[in-house]
Amino acid sequence: MFLGIGRGVISLLLVTGGVTQALAFDVAVNAPDAVADQLRGASLTAGLLNTNDDETDPPQSIDILGAAQADYSTLIGVLYNQGYFAPEINILVDGREAASIPPIDAPAVISNVVINVKPGAVFTFGTVSITPRAPEVEPTEGLNSGQVASVTALRAGTSAQIDGWRHVGHAKASVASQKITANNPEKTLSASVTIDPGPKLQFGKITIEGGSTVREKRIREIMGWPEGDVFDPDVITKVETRLRRTGTFAAASLSEAETANPDGTLDAIATITDQLPRRYSFGAEFSTLDGLSLSALWLHRNIFGGAERLQIDGEIEGLSGGDTDGVDFRLTGILSRPATFRTDLEAFLLGEIEQRDDPNLFSRTIRLELGANYFASEDREYNYGIGLRRSTTRDDLGDRDYTILTFPVTATFDRRDNKLDATAGYYAQASLTPFVNLSGTDNGVVTKLDLRTYRQIGSRVTLALRGQLGSVAGPTLTNAPADLLFFSGGSGSVRGQEYQSLGVEFSPGVTIGGRSFVGLQSEVRVKTSNKNLSIVGFYDVGYIGPEAFYDGSGEWHTGYGAGVRYDTPIGPIRFDAALPGSGPDTSSGLEIYIGIGQAF
Repeated sequence: MFLGIGRGVISLLLVTGGVTQALAFDVAVNAPDAVADQLRGASLTAGLLNTNDDETDPPQSIDILGAAQADYSTLIGVLYNQGYFAPEINILVDGREAASIPPIDAPAVISNVVINVKPGAVFTFGTVSITPRAPEVEPTEGLNSGQVASVTALRAGTSAQIDGWRHVGHAKASVASQKITANNPEKTLSASVTIDPGPKLQFGKITIEGGSTVREKRIREIMGWPEGDVFDPDVITKVETRLRRTGTFAAASLSEAETANPDGTLDAIATITDQLPRRYSFGAEFSTLDGLSLSALWLHRNIFGGAERLQIDGEIEGLSGGDTDGVDFRLTGILSRPATFRTDLEAFLLGEIEQRDDPNLFSRTIRLELGANYFASEDREYNYGIGLRRSTTRDDLGDRDYTILTFPVTATFDRRDNKLDATAGYYAQASLTPFVNLSGTDNGVVTKLDLRTYRQIGSRVTLALRGQLGSVAGPTLTNAPADLLFFSGGSGSVRGQEYQSLGVEFSPGVTIGGRSFVGLQSEVRVKTSNKNLSIVGFYDVGYIGPEAFYDGSGEWHTGYGAGVRYDTPIGPIRFDAALPGSGPDTSSGLEIYIGIGQAF
């Protein structure tokens, strides 16, 4: 199939067996260059050409005629948005004006459609008034006298004022009247729009529909419906988010009543449907780093009838091949309950058994934790709890056991525009985990900081930067919990360097983890002409030191490389090839990393 676009003319040809045959009809769009592309893209008639492929029958004549007759209003809408308020449009179907052809008398065959457009002069705004203005809402840009008279800008300005009134309690704000005057001699458009804010309302009662198996009392606790509070549309969005966040409901939507109650309240309806109560998943993958890995998950939603969630999942890595030196496994069970003590507080109880067999460390850990996640807003989350941790470790210093009480606190701010493929915004996570020694170590605190920022340059280039800090303060290097110390190297820190290869050389031939870590990863991501394909260049730096806080006495290493990303509905598929730069060991050679989602 070949699509040829000449000046103002679109034609479609089929190429079959070396013979070129014309389709049933052609479309010509004759318009000035300033608007030709927009008109061509909006035209329903021209769009019919794009529906013809090997799996779709050519459009029938009645389809072509219907599209041509609908194009009058479609193209006028495009022109009005560009400030052309005195256009002339002729749409000829085999030489006849489309508007004059009765649908019941459509031609049996249509060979061509010619769209002639004379947009006329561009109109500018004269005076625009949208009153009364909502508190703290500024006039919309693009509505000043002398600017191009865009219908879209006028609608946006009106919608902004209505939305502003709704945000201060006037839920039924609407347009009371409007007067739009086009002055053809002066080529200006003036508009006067009057808003009726309506009465200030409070939230009324909410009715729950949909037949959920979750107890109604618990649904209301999760929603946190603020009956009696001043109406705010953001609260409705927040309530929907609370319901969806539980993972129990397949759909959760709120709708306002059409009219307010005599007492100044506005009722609402919550329509809720459940997810399937149980979910199972199994997975297997092979990589040059981890070897053969197996994973499984079992999830029970609404296990006690109050939207509680029980999840048990596990994974085994390094079963065959790989560079991790041994078999790693993890088995985790977590029971969570939304809206515990307060609406946005999710309580959880976690139990975990984990084994790590890394190049410089072997550990086996049992962990119990009771805690809560507090969802302060869409982009702010706080986690805190109390835990018991028991570990057996083995490194170059020998075998050690320890038992500690932990008090983890984490704050997360996620203001990225896209969590899987960010081009703007930032991500910040800070965690502080004080621990109290019960046996085998000393009291101390683990601190971690992860900062990421993204900036788009033009439409194709994104700069991404990630900085990491880590610290273990309190115990000496030899007495600190070995599996809480830091190593560097691999996809999460320095690509090109072997996994967990940089530690502290305690003595010749003896390498252990460090008490301080500094990491920096930088990427330049460039979109290609294929919108799904990007190329990436990166440079990573890592530092491990024996001190609790960076003083430069440790070792640095670097890595660099390039990769490609291919966008899919579940995120970009990542392929990176990296080489070691500087550092104590630069003999690892080429390292390959494959995954889903950006590296950070």
